[in-house]
Amino acid sequence: MIVALVDNGSLEPAAHRNLRAMALALSAHGTTTVHAVSWKHSDRIDPERLGGTPAWTLIAFVRAMVSLGQREFVFVPFFISAQGTVGSALRHDLDDLQGEIPPFGYTFTDGLAAHDVLPIIVAARIRDTIAAHSLAVPPVVVVDHGGPSSASVSLRNQVAQKIRLLLGGEIGALAAASMEGAHGPLLAAQLQAPDFAGREVVVAPLFLSPGRHAGPDGDIPDICRHSPARCHVTELIGTHPIAVATLTRALRNTLSALQVAILA
Repeated sequence: MIVALVDNGSLEPAAHRNLRAMALALSAHGTTTVHAVSWKHSDRIDPERLGGTPAWTLIAFVRAMVSLGQREFVFVPFFISAQGTVGSALRHDLDDLQGEIPPFGYTFTDGLAAHDVLPIIVAARIRDTIAAHSLAVPPVVVVDHGGPSSASVSLRNQVAQKIRLLLGGEIGALAAASMEGAHGPLLAAQLQAPDFAGREVVVAPLFLSPGRHAGPDGDIPDICRHSPARCHVTELIGTHPIAVATLTRALRNTLSALQVAILA
């Protein structure tokens, strides 16, 4: 059985390095090797920027493993929402591949959203940022990428609502926004709103890894730099210890269930 931690994929080396670090952490906490595999894009990163080892993308990885005789796969989703657009498209690609190569089976573990830890992690990141900059009851914007999936928008809004319950009077106004897309408000516009413009604002990205959008040189910091607010961007979700522990537990539960099914 082959186990892989799967993300969306990125052309940014930092994103894939983070995926590898997370896969290594899951391997260290469990009893099986966890491979780092991206759905798309990451195989175009210069291997020299990844320590000399090329990145795997999902279809190429599965083809290679099946050619070696492997037939069962467990995938750990490293997405904010495993039920969103990326998760659905990824499963579609796997289903198509099943018609092209020798038979194989696959199972997905639960993701972070399924265990309701996203609000806890983001609230902790917000508290860390407030403490680091000695902020007094700052307004907060929780920001996701933005996209066509209504499931992702719903998750973003739910996370924001739960953060309000967790932080209460520690923060001021709180808004949920998207970096881009049709499901606003957009981050750029939200930072111009009366409760945010001219204030010291904590911006909490719903992103797991640094890359083109999140991270020091990403789109979100750039939007913040050009806004009328003085923004303090939190650390990302994927590196938090709770994320590691949650995905480790999800993987163990899935492997245990598969073992029971084999023995039944």
